[in-house]
Amino acid sequence: MATASTPTAPTPYRAVLADLLPAAGTRLGTQARDLALVAGGAALTGLAAQLSVNVHGSPVPVTGQTFAALLVGTALGARRGIASLALYLLAGMAGLPWFAQSTSGWSIPSLGYPIGFVLAAGLVGALARRGADRSPVRTAAAMVLGSLAIYAVGVPYLAFALDVSLGRAAELGLYPYLVGDALKAALAAGALPLAWKLLGRR
Repeated sequence: MATASTPTAPTPYRAVLADLLPAAGTRLGTQARDLALVAGGAALTGLAAQLSVNVHGSPVPVTGQTFAALLVGTALGARRGIASLALYLLAGMAGLPWFAQSTSGWSIPSLGYPIGFVLAAGLVGALARRGADRSPVRTAAAMVLGSLAIYAVGVPYLAFALDVSLGRAAELGLYPYLVGDALKAALAAGALPLAWKLLGRR
């Protein structure tokens, strides 16, 4: 005799940090607030991109934009995070000089990293909806996964742009940055759960 399968409980929907802002009184107000968050996240990423240090022999500098992009995705959630980093990407490609070191356009070899930011923002935003930013360990894991998403696009794009092997692209655009990424993950692992604690939410 066939037995009914036990239904799987849906994954609980949880707030992200941006959801804790005061609610707008109207739908138009909510849309305006979301647009402001999207634009603010893009601007924050563009500002962080100007904090850069050249890496000898590599066209990819060390910047604050990766950390900013991951924080924006986590704080805004997947939908708004994707929109924010897509705005950053498209505006930079259109000529706004807010990529790393005030660059812009289509032809820079490091363009794959901003493209990866869009993917990473969606990933960490979705994880944040499942509570991944509430504890240090889970936050660090989300940051690592987000960084991997960025490299999954950035390194192959770099190999294509420079006409080098994937291994050589990893030497230029991956390995020199791993220690810094670990430090960023540790910083986020402390900052985001602390923000929730200070706000009195779990």
